Amino acid sequence: MKNIKKLLSGLLIVGMSTMVAAGCAASEEETPAPDGNEAPAEEPAETDEDYKLVLRLSHVFSPDEQLTKSMDLVAERILEKTDGAIEIQTFPQAQLAVYKDGLEQVVRGSEFISVEDPSYLGDYVPDFKALVGPMLYSEFDQYTQMIETDLVQDMIAKAEEAGIKILALDYIFGFRNIITNKLIVNPEDLKGMKLRTPGSQLFIDSINAMGATATPLPWAETLSAVQQGVVDGLEGSEFTNIGTKVYEVATNVALTKHFLGTAGVYLSTDVWADIPEEYQTIIEEEFRYGAEEMIQIISESYDATKAELEELGVEFNEVNLEAFTELTKPVYENMEGVTPGIYDLLMDELDKME
Repeated sequence: MKNIKKLLSGLLIVGMSTMVAAGCAASEEETPAPDGNEAPAEEPAETDEDYKLVLRLSHVFSPDEQLTKSMDLVAERILEKTDGAIEIQTFPQAQLAVYKDGLEQVVRGSEFISVEDPSYLGDYVPDFKALVGPMLYSEFDQYTQMIETDLVQDMIAKAEEAGIKILALDYIFGFRNIITNKLIVNPEDLKGMKLRTPGSQLFIDSINAMGATATPLPWAETLSAVQQGVVDGLEGSEFTNIGTKVYEVATNVALTKHFLGTAGVYLSTDVWADIPEEYQTIIEEEFRYGAEEMIQIISESYDATKAELEELGVEFNEVNLEAFTELTKPVYENMEGVTPGIYDLLMDELDKME
């Protein structure tokens, strides 16, 4: 009996020794470095490969207009060049918030891109209203040079302080003209006429100054409003005319060129700050290239677009530009909050370009 107890005790000691040795071996395998300092357990760090951002881009243009096509191209290129990390979903024709409401989404920090006339920036940086004021430009190049000046770069910096990252200001879609069923040559010809405008105060004040009565309406209601006589016409570019079939309800275009038709691209500075730098670079480059590309397309296709409209029955006529220019100068003086003398400052910059 004593021999059996000794045998069992020996087996127990051997088993315990084996377990201790195994435990020590496992401990040695888990030791990260010879100095004995163990690395703290932590979650794997996020890399750019893990990053994904979906942005919704909204504007009022129809699917057939060049701005819509340009935005779609930019979104496709950004998606490809970021390997799917930045996805921009485009919503044309006011499917989502537009105009003031769209820019408010940006300021509130939404993952949202607003594509609007720069005049809407005037609610946050008043001088932007003057930048795209009436009867200011006669050529696309004047505007593209203007936005590179220190005067406008200062406006852009102030917009960032207000929470708006400006990715572009020059998605130019032509000059805006008066479109009615009546021959318009002088301001007197607009007396008693109601013209549809966007809700921008700049547009309202300018059309009123030119002699008509501005009537803000959503774009979706515009053509039916002309057909029903709610308004006598509207204002817009030749590309909008043909892209939205305005020619079916109004057949005369008075070449007032009262506004340069352009749109900017705006994103929340908070959203922008969280985007990895490598993707920021791609986004900026692609929106810049998209604007240059669109200007070239619009410039090269204007004559053909005008000719096509003429074939569809649209008549074009020159106007008394000097008279319209004089009438709209007070619009700049009455702009609330702008830098005193902003019109003269802009004109000085234009004079340097000659």
